[in-house]
Amino acid sequence: MKINVEIDCTPAEARAFLGLPDVTPLNEAMVSEMQKRMSDNLAAMQPEELMKTWTGFGLQAQEQFRRMMEAATK
Repeated sequence: MKINVEIDCTPAEARAFLGLPDVTPLNEAMVSEMQKRMSDNLAAMQPEELMKTWTGFGLQAQEQFRRMMEAATK
């Protein structure tokens, strides 16, 4: 025997029917916090800031690679 049941309801109605909590306020708070953090971190995405970060790391990496090569040849 095969029985098909089709229920037409909104997600909010389904959550209420199943007794699940309404997480809309939590979701809105999380989204607004993520937007705020992304806006705060946009300054680090500026080309000048990226170059400062990458250049500092690049020089350190070059120096470590040179020392590793010197140690390998001894």
